[in-house]
Order: sequence, then C-alpha cells, then structure tokens
Amino acid sequence: MDADLQDYKHSELTEKLIKAFYKVYNTLGYGFLEKVYEKALLLELKNLDLQVLSQVPIKVLYNGIIIGEYFADVLVEGKVILEIKAANTLVDEHEAQLLNYLRATNIEVGLLFNFGPKPEIRRKAFDNDRKKSF
Repeated sequence: MDADLQDYKHSELTEKLIKAFYKVYNTLGYGFLEKVYEKALLLELKNLDLQVLSQVPIKVLYNGIIIGEYFADVLVEGKVILEIKAANTLVDEHEAQLLNYLRATNIEVGLLFNFGPKPEIRRKAFDNDRKKSF
C-alpha cells in the first residue's frame, strides 16, 4: 500500500472499494443509470465479503427536530459512505452532498464514485470531533 494512503482513516477498506469501483467501471463502461452501477457495486462488495447496506436513511436535524431525510447510496462495514453518480463530471454540489451526509452521521469517511465518461473518485473525511461544533 502507498505510504501516503496509510495516513488516511480506513485506508485499507477504501483501497478495496476503489478497486471494486474500477472493476465495475471497466466491466460496464459509461452510460447506465446510477442504480445499475449501485447494484453491480453491491455485488462486487459482497463478493469481497464486505458488509454493505444500500439506501441508508440519514435524518437531518434542525434544533433537534427532523426536517428532512436523505438516503446514502451505500454504507460499507458501517465505516464508509459511498455516493454513486453517473454524471458528465463531478461538481461541487456532489461533494457538498457527501460532506453533509458525513456531517449528519457518525461516519467519518466517504467516497464519491462517478461512472461518467471518465471514471472519477473523490474522498471526503469529516472527523467526528469536528462535528460537535456544528
């Protein structure tokens, strides 16, 4: 493993997830809806004996009151949120969405996978100690 990767939280797990992403991308290519990629990725991750949950509800609170509910595409091993896109390119809004999922949960690491014309990956982290100030 790359020495720089060892410094990242859950780096061993995220490395497996990234390899699975590329396997799905190289097999299916570009042009399907997000749901197709999500289902293929779930199969790959289960083949790796990873615990995966899809469409995990995330409640958004405001002053202690639930004001909304979103669904994270995939939660792996209870440690990493995967947000799956099939867009031309990743944009700031995609990254903000993942960061908000991390902020609203006790999950600290997220990966944004884009099955666009070119494969794209973004890694986001939000330490639980920092979340206390929000």
